[in-house]
Amino acid sequence: MPSLFDRIYEDPAKFTFLTETLGECKVDTPIRNTNFVEEDDMYSLLSVRAGYVHAFVKRYGVVPKLESAGPHRKIFHDPKATRAAIVTAGGLCPGLNNVIKGLVEVLAFDYGVKTIYGFRYGYAGLIPEFGYEPMLLTPDTVDTIHEDGGTLLGSSRGQQDTARMVDTLERMGINVLFAIGGDGSLRCARDVSDECRRRGLKISVVGIPKTIDNDLHFVGRTFGFETAVAAAVPAIRSAHSEALGAYHGIGLVKLMGRDSGFIAAYAALANPVVNFCLIPESPFTVDGEHGLLRALERRFASGKSHAVIVVAEGAGQDLMDGEVRKDASGNILKKDVGEYLKQRITTHFNKKGDGVTVKYIDPSYTIRSCPADASDAVLCYRLARMAVHAAMAGRTNCVVGRLNDDYSLVPIPLATIERRKVELSSNLWASVLDATGQEFYMNPEKNAAGAVYNP
Repeated sequence: MPSLFDRIYEDPAKFTFLTETLGECKVDTPIRNTNFVEEDDMYSLLSVRAGYVHAFVKRYGVVPKLESAGPHRKIFHDPKATRAAIVTAGGLCPGLNNVIKGLVEVLAFDYGVKTIYGFRYGYAGLIPEFGYEPMLLTPDTVDTIHEDGGTLLGSSRGQQDTARMVDTLERMGINVLFAIGGDGSLRCARDVSDECRRRGLKISVVGIPKTIDNDLHFVGRTFGFETAVAAAVPAIRSAHSEALGAYHGIGLVKLMGRDSGFIAAYAALANPVVNFCLIPESPFTVDGEHGLLRALERRFASGKSHAVIVVAEGAGQDLMDGEVRKDASGNILKKDVGEYLKQRITTHFNKKGDGVTVKYIDPSYTIRSCPADASDAVLCYRLARMAVHAAMAGRTNCVVGRLNDDYSLVPIPLATIERRKVELSSNLWASVLDATGQEFYMNPEKNAAGAVYNP
């Protein structure tokens, strides 16, 4: 299968690194006393994914670069004539209110924009028939919303008619739209941008990447991810306590991660009492010599009286029967791997006459609805600030990202080319295997040389 960079290079018309613009920037910015980015400032990806990028450069002789984000000396939209709007779409995520607050305050304080709307309940808010009246946002209305989880504007899933959404933007005179969302929501923003271009409308559509699973390319850590990992730690601690409280006790925690296991992997490292970390990227079995059940038997036979299992929601889907169902956005609804594992483990050990006590904990909704922690709150505000600068400079069909400590603009088609996943050859996954020791129980022949493991 071609690598990510090979596919980008082979279809440069679709997957360009260049940011789309609405036209020449001719308006003097009202911002003073700051460091401006120049029109040709670029951020090299050589420092981000060195192994992949070096191979790309060696093969094609081109260093991939992204446009640097930040305030411009000349901007495209006249602040006096700017009418901005914000939409939050998809599932909840820590930090949504922080981003809304940041967008409103930077628009108002840096650029003097007077009219800022918040569309209610996702993209449905742009469809008149739903009857969701937009909110008028000011620095006063968003003053303390960062203290609360969720989103002031509400959210929803599901694709809406692109042409009708653009009709709403055109009718309301909106020339800047900020879309806070994940993979599907950003694709919708791309469609809106494409329709605006087709109509000749000078509307900037800029995304702020919201995916708690941290699964977008080229944008670095997404907001909400660090909060999610921190909030998962107490759940793992509780599972560990429950497991220790019973002979052959098993604490089972299901964490978010539809297609990518970053939350599960980082949470297992953040609270390394985990003995098995199961993620979508690493297929596993329940039965057989290398299955989870046999691994638990080996752990108990070694003298251990408990086990803690962390499983990402998208792991082990191939093990379960049942029809494939989808949500309103077309995402495949994952079957409950946590409940499946609980039943299989309980049934297996009961049949052996060697009962276990399984405590299943699913903190997903608690985690995604909590307020952002300090680190995520800072990231949210800075992403919002860079998104405003990009939009006012006429950038469109792009999303703001942070790579290392530099902010850049990523074309939406590039950011959503595929789900970013945990690489099984990476230092991250090697660290998880070291911290859990799960290979010692699942693949004991790898330790035939006499390795001793006693977690």
